[in-house]
Amino acid sequence: KETSSPSLGKDRADTVIIGGGCVGVSLAYHLAKAGLKDVVLLEKSELTAGSTWHAAGLTTYFHPGVNLKKIHAYSIKLYEKLEEETGQSVGFHQPGSIRIASTPTRVDEFKYQMTRAGWHPTEQYLITPEKVQELFPLLNMDKVLAGLYNPGDGHIDPYSLTMALAAGARKYGAQLNYPIQVTNLNSRSDGIWEVETPLGIIRAKRIVNAAGFWARDIGKMIGLLHPLIPVHHQYVVTSTIPEVKALKTELPVIRDLEGSYYLRQERDGLLFGPYESQEKMKLQDSWVTNGVPPGFGKELFESDLDRIMEHIEAAMEMVPILRKADIVNTIAGPITYSPDILPMVGPHQGVRNYWVAIGFGYGIIHAGGIGKYLSDWILEGEPPFDLIELDPNRYGKWTTTEYTAAKARESYGFNNIVGYPKEERFAGRPTERTSGLYHLLKSRCSMGFHAGWEQPHWFYKPGDETGYKPSFQRTNWFDPVGREYKQVMEKVGVIDLSPFGKFRVKGTDSVKLLDHLFANVVPKVGSTNISHMLTPRGKVYAELTVSQLYPGEFMLVTGSGSELHDMRWIEEKVTTGGYKVEMENMTDEMGVLGVAGPYAREVLQKLTNEDLSDGSFKFLQCKHLKLSNIALIAIRISYTGELGWELYHRKEDSVALYSAIMEAGQKEGIDDFGTYALNSLRLEKGFRAWGAEMNCDTNPLEAGLEYFVKLNKPADFIGKQALKQIKEKGLKRRLVYLTLETDNVDPEGNESIIVCDFFQVIGNTTSGCFSYGAQQSLAFAYVPMELSKVGQKLEVELLGKNYPATIIQEPLVLTEPTRMRLQRKGESPKI
Repeated sequence: KETSSPSLGKDRADTVIIGGGCVGVSLAYHLAKAGLKDVVLLEKSELTAGSTWHAAGLTTYFHPGVNLKKIHAYSIKLYEKLEEETGQSVGFHQPGSIRIASTPTRVDEFKYQMTRAGWHPTEQYLITPEKVQELFPLLNMDKVLAGLYNPGDGHIDPYSLTMALAAGARKYGAQLNYPIQVTNLNSRSDGIWEVETPLGIIRAKRIVNAAGFWARDIGKMIGLLHPLIPVHHQYVVTSTIPEVKALKTELPVIRDLEGSYYLRQERDGLLFGPYESQEKMKLQDSWVTNGVPPGFGKELFESDLDRIMEHIEAAMEMVPILRKADIVNTIAGPITYSPDILPMVGPHQGVRNYWVAIGFGYGIIHAGGIGKYLSDWILEGEPPFDLIELDPNRYGKWTTTEYTAAKARESYGFNNIVGYPKEERFAGRPTERTSGLYHLLKSRCSMGFHAGWEQPHWFYKPGDETGYKPSFQRTNWFDPVGREYKQVMEKVGVIDLSPFGKFRVKGTDSVKLLDHLFANVVPKVGSTNISHMLTPRGKVYAELTVSQLYPGEFMLVTGSGSELHDMRWIEEKVTTGGYKVEMENMTDEMGVLGVAGPYAREVLQKLTNEDLSDGSFKFLQCKHLKLSNIALIAIRISYTGELGWELYHRKEDSVALYSAIMEAGQKEGIDDFGTYALNSLRLEKGFRAWGAEMNCDTNPLEAGLEYFVKLNKPADFIGKQALKQIKEKGLKRRLVYLTLETDNVDPEGNESIIVCDFFQVIGNTTSGCFSYGAQQSLAFAYVPMELSKVGQKLEVELLGKNYPATIIQEPLVLTEPTRMRLQRKGESPKI
């Protein structure tokens, strides 16, 4: 055990990390190892106090997400060599792990996950019951249908791991100071932080909140309410079991997903940890309202075996030798949960130079990778790869304590439920973030949840099977979405797009700022364009619609999940560049309706004196006008690719505007459509989506966005030089457009792509769906340049089966403006 005498040592630092658990110490280690001078970590009691020291220490390569697998993989590779590097033993065991499938649906889930593993380098296998028994001979095999096996998985001693990272951090020059409590935080106008402690003040360029279940208390010091809540997690350790002691090799970690527990060998006994249902599990609510009790560090909660008895019984059925085992230890400690279980990692919107690494329900497996990820981001000014799902800015003022508690309860209870595509979870909904149309539409449709908003996915008609019916195959929404697709293609449809992020930017330097931020040119007054913000390395940080409403006044529109992610980036560039602009977030005050389809003009023309004809209101124009005497901004643009307008208006006018449009469109057969139909329409038109076809993993050239990137514009936009170099070197891969011959299953994105005959994974899909126009599946995918030609035959793996795919010329359906242009030239366009 180490001791430390409290001393600040210095009054200035580049980075101050608050919290000495495994995540904070890992960040100190990685920053110092990368050469950053003046890294100071402050811990209020001792290293590992909090959730680290009592963690079960599981390590796994498995994760259903795209890039979180990289975090897991880096952690494991680091832990394998940490002892050699630091001379500190870390107690790392790698007997592998097996997820158990005991229902046919669970087998489908494993197949679904396997197709997402093919294009990642980590080992993962779908194994037979016979192989499961061979690896874990003490199982009752009655219910075992299959296993998902990760050979490199295991467990590590959290205390030893943290101490090894601490030794490494000191070796490379970081200062770890404890026990020193942070008592207050002051942000100066120049962006420097004053970190107050009982021993004096440290001034820092940036601070990182890695304070675990104290993270809320740190956030409150600067007026932020981080949506975190401590959960009581229990696990039990048995005495020696003769059958375990007799084994020649260590048992793999078992995760019995139906029983909702993990089980591993602990010396010659077993360690068993369940995740209780949301009704039975326990939250430490008082810490949220009153703060963590002073002095709480390495204490535990009182255990409650009654709460986990059904899981113990399930484990005894699956591993019968448990029946004879004595429990020698029960651990019940706090683990911090965010509403969706995922941590919050990165810079925080609205507060300069304040970073977070908080909300880790699985801190041990994340610590190594997150330390490296954050270190790279801090030192290089952009993330090494995209982890939008961990962005702290995915939460906002709508994330109340009641919502956080309801979601944490749901997330903990659903820890091991089947992970379906298009998954919906309903706890804590709706939030205060409902559009003006929510109450009017909620009984008529299946709502989806987007950044706190409720938004219609698809609408019901008499005879439809209503509600959320999850499946790995086509399910109850499939035919209704086809009906909505037809509605937009043949008549006219209305969609609620209120969740869009909407900003107003104006001021002396607004044009100059946007010219620097965006790779496209700045649109003229009364015009709109699609523009991309790039990172310094030339990756796609964001895609926005930019409209110049008045000279020097702009409206910027982004996707619902990118609202504060994009706003933070713009604010940072405004500050560092000293631009004289004002930026206002209009997201919650402004409603948006999309009206699209061949009769969109006829319907809207009935409600206004403004000339909406093609000659007077061209594609990508924006105008202030009144519809049914309601003032709004109309942009002639539609993500459907059909004739359409987006109508931006005061949220309180949504019902009146919607009702007027529906009334005016009776003769034309107007009807609603939702986001599922929108997705099918945009994919047929070859429209890319941020977060799928483009993000911080991709550059705009490989994503096929050349049209929107003006390398010859005079302004030196962010990423311009990097992009020139990328273009000069030539691309290694590019986005292609595939049709697939499938049966009752469609691509979603992230599936493995295989070269026919070679059975070699060469790429991945980014998004996909059923094309109701072509009556077959459709997907975007990244493949190597040499395999990207039109006509190339490939295979896409869906649910354990390889389906034939062909690269085709995009798009499948021409957009309405392109069709009109071809018609004017006397050519016959394809629909």
